Amino acid sequence: MVSPNSPLGPIRDAFEREYDDAVVYADRESEDVLHEGPVRIGANGWVELPSGRLISPSAVHHVDERP
Repeated sequence: MVSPNSPLGPIRDAFEREYDDAVVYADRESEDVLHEGPVRIGANGWVELPSGRLISPSAVHHVDERP
């Protein structure tokens, strides 16, 4: 992830996403839930949880934002 003070900030903002309420799934069928709640998806594909833990992009199939 890029530092918030980096001159790359605008580029980072174009590729990183934050969701206040989302579900992170490990499978196509949306049966294996890895996390529910706020997440930040980095430009490199890593999913950051509020606790600071990271979920590898290879473990995540998709993320659904809750309305």
